[in-house]
Amino acid sequence: MLKPVDHEKEAERLKDLESYSIIDSLSETDYDDITAIAAGICGTKISLISLVDDKRQWFKSNYGLDIRETPKEYAFCAHAILDPENVFIVPDATKDERFRDNPLVENDPSLVFYAGVPLISDNSLPLGTLCVLDHQPKSLSENQVKSLSALGRQVMNLLNLRKTKITLESALSDLEAKNLELERFASVAAHDL
Repeated sequence: MLKPVDHEKEAERLKDLESYSIIDSLSETDYDDITAIAAGICGTKISLISLVDDKRQWFKSNYGLDIRETPKEYAFCAHAILDPENVFIVPDATKDERFRDNPLVENDPSLVFYAGVPLISDNSLPLGTLCVLDHQPKSLSENQVKSLSALGRQVMNLLNLRKTKITLESALSDLEAKNLELERFASVAAHDL
C-alpha cells in the first residue's frame, strides 16, 4: 500500500475545508440523494461524499456503507484529491500497488473498484470527493463519468450554499449586536438630554 502524500497546498486546503463547517455535521437528505443517484447511475453498491482532513476521511453521506470515517492513510480519496483536474479511477484495487494491501481492500468492506470526482472549492482547492465504489472490478462509460462529474458540481453547490448561509448568519448576528449597542447608546444619550 502506498500512503497518500499531502496536497501541495495542504495548510491552505485544510483551512478552506474548515471554512465550510461541514466536518462532523449531521446527515442531510440533499447529500444523501446525490450519493443514491451516483450509485444508481454508475451501477455501484457504494457511493460516498468524502471530505479529507489532516487525519481522516469523513463521509458527509454514505450510501451502501455503514462506516462514517476511515484513517487518511487508507483513503482512496486522499489520492484522488492530488489530481483535482481529473476523475480518479481504480478499476481493480487488488491489482493496483497503491491499494492492493490496503485494509479496506483486503478486509471488510472489501473495496475493489473506485471512481472519485474531486470536490473543488472556489479557491481551487480539493476538499474531498464524490465517489462510487464496488466489491468487484468495474469500469465506467464516458456518460457515467460525465454524470458523476456533474453530481460532484452539485455537491459543491450545496457546500457553497452552506458556507454562504453561515457567513450571512454571522453577519446578521453582528449587525443585531451593533444595533442593540446603538439603541443602548441612543437611550443613554436621550436620557442625558
